This record gives sequence, C-alpha cells and structure tokens, in this order.
Amino acid sequence: MRRFGLVGKKLSHSFSKLYFEEKFRNEGITDCEYLLYEISDPSEILKLVEADGELCGLNVTNPFKKAVIPYLDRMSGDAAEIGAVNTILVENTPAGVQLVGYNTDSYGFYDSLKGCTFRKALILGCGGAAAAVRHALRRMSVETTTVSRNQGSDLTYDMLDREIISSADLIVNCTPLGMFPDTGSCPPIPYEFITERHFLYDLVYNPEETVFLHEGRLRHAAVKNGLEMLHKQAEAAWKIWNGEQTAV
Repeated sequence: MRRFGLVGKKLSHSFSKLYFEEKFRNEGITDCEYLLYEISDPSEILKLVEADGELCGLNVTNPFKKAVIPYLDRMSGDAAEIGAVNTILVENTPAGVQLVGYNTDSYGFYDSLKGCTFRKALILGCGGAAAAVRHALRRMSVETTTVSRNQGSDLTYDMLDREIISSADLIVNCTPLGMFPDTGSCPPIPYEFITERHFLYDLVYNPEETVFLHEGRLRHAAVKNGLEMLHKQAEAAWKIWNGEQTAV
C-alpha cells in the first residue's frame, strides 16, 4: 500500500484527505491511502518517514511550510527561490531515503489565474503561502506589496489608506483569517475603499465565502476563493509523487 498524507498542527479543517480519497475512488486507485499527521514540530517528519517504509509523499500545511526546510535533503529550484515547501517527495535512492521539497502552491495559484491580467497586487500575510503567491505574481509581471502585522513585510495593516488600496487591482488573502471555525474574522484592511475594479482572492476555501470575500462582493469587486488553487496544487503534487512531473 502506497501511503501519502498531510502534516500540520491542526488538520480537522483540511480538505486534502477528502480530495485524495475521492480521487482514489473515482480513478480506481486501490493501492494508495491518504492520512492526516498532526505534529507539533517539523522534525517529526523524519520520524514519520523512518517509521513507515510505504510513505511515498507528504503535503505540508501551515505553520511548517518554511520550518520543514532544514529537514529536507534538497529542494526544487522554485521551492528554494520561494523559501517554502508544501509538497515532499519521499525518494528511495541507492544512498538511502531522500526528502525532496517542492512548492505546488505557487503553480496552483498561477494556473488558477490563467487568462487574468493585473498591474499591482497587495498580498496579505507573510508566511509560506504568501511567498508562493508572490513568486507566482512575479511570473505574471505583477508588482507586489506584502502587508502583515509584522515589520518584516513591505507594509503593515495600519499603513493602508485609500491611495494604497486604489493603486492595487488584486488583493490576495494569504492568512488563515476567516477559515473555519473562525469564520467571523477577516484581514483588517479598509474595505470601504474597495470598488468594482478590484479582484479579491482568498486562499481560504472553507467556508466558500469568507468575510473577506463577502466584503468585496458587497462593493461589486470580483471575488475568488482558494478551492481551484487547492485542486491544482494537489494534482501537481500527485504528478510529482508519481514521477510525472519533476519540477514545479
């Protein structure tokens, strides 16, 4: 039995297990299973791999997308450039088991916006997902500005005003704010400056419409949740695990 799974701290909200189990059923894949691995420290990934010789691949969710990197043997070029990993290939080599990190978040986000054009984006958040989104938008030649509560970002939330909001045509929420069960929260941006010329993209997919997207829709902005991105990054991970794709 080939085994795959998701590692993170709290995984009850995750859609990944349901997604892959449905995929296995629909495609008649009977030699695979997908499990949830709740861990408290990224180093525990090494123990998982050591304890299970049938573990072939892992997805990584927050807060470990950056923290897992020291425990990998190598990374793809994009993952190294982004500085975050959401997919791990467990590779058996003559030298022993190797853990190879990839970032399919960037691919999933990029592909979900195929056909769209933007000039400037505000990226809300400064974690691994935000880094993947920034990488994808740079591929699209979109000027990006990161916003968070931390001084490490380009701007903090209290710096946002009408001019800054108006200058961006895309605003991407890369934080977990609004995710089930905390559905009443949202990024603290001045929504009163959102207009019909904005596109609000929320990487959160549960619930289908977050407060962030609801506020945008009320002001006639285009809105999109992260479900399509989830599907696309999951399919890219599956290809990596099966040797059908060697670079993302």
